[in-house]
Amino acid sequence: MDITNAKISEYLAALASSSPAPGGGSSAALSGAMGAALVSMVANLSMGREKYVEHQQLITDTLERTGKLIPELTECIRKDMTAFDGVMSALRMPKVTEDEKARRSRALQEAYKSAVNAPVETAEKCLEVMKLSAGLLHKSNATAACDLYAASLEARAGILIALENVNVNLASIHDEDYNSRMHQWAEKIDAESQRLLEITREGVHDMTGGKK
Repeated sequence: MDITNAKISEYLAALASSSPAPGGGSSAALSGAMGAALVSMVANLSMGREKYVEHQQLITDTLERTGKLIPELTECIRKDMTAFDGVMSALRMPKVTEDEKARRSRALQEAYKSAVNAPVETAEKCLEVMKLSAGLLHKSNATAACDLYAASLEARAGILIALENVNVNLASIHDEDYNSRMHQWAEKIDAESQRLLEITREGVHDMTGGKK
């Protein structure tokens, strides 16, 4: 099944099956894609409205970027599955002789780093979704303000899942310098996404006149 073109019911069935892929990593990318779609919806509901005429360029730019982020994050679903397959392939390599063990060890290290790259890309794109959502605060259709917060929540969930996948794979990587850099990156994106979530929550609260 082409997972990126599958029906929702087909994807959920695959996710619920005994197959380990698709798994959490792909669900993180899907969550981010849904967040990007929600930001796009709010921008579309604001496009051409006289009340937001001074923000039309921002709205146009937001639509252009979300239009790219949605397929990019959808592609991250496939990338995550491919990375998982790479780890499994390396694990299946022969390990009888010392030479085979060495080749398998190198292949595994490369595979684990590739498995880190997939959720890293997902997390970074999800963070961009959160920035786009926050950017529309007070500059877009107030009747759809709650969807900006929903978008931010979806993207934040994608980041949290992606970061957990990064940590799981880092535990199997022996490169200490690489691990240190990645842990520092993870801490920064976690903190920044939490900050953006709070900003969006408060902004939406203001846009809706204090209504929850």
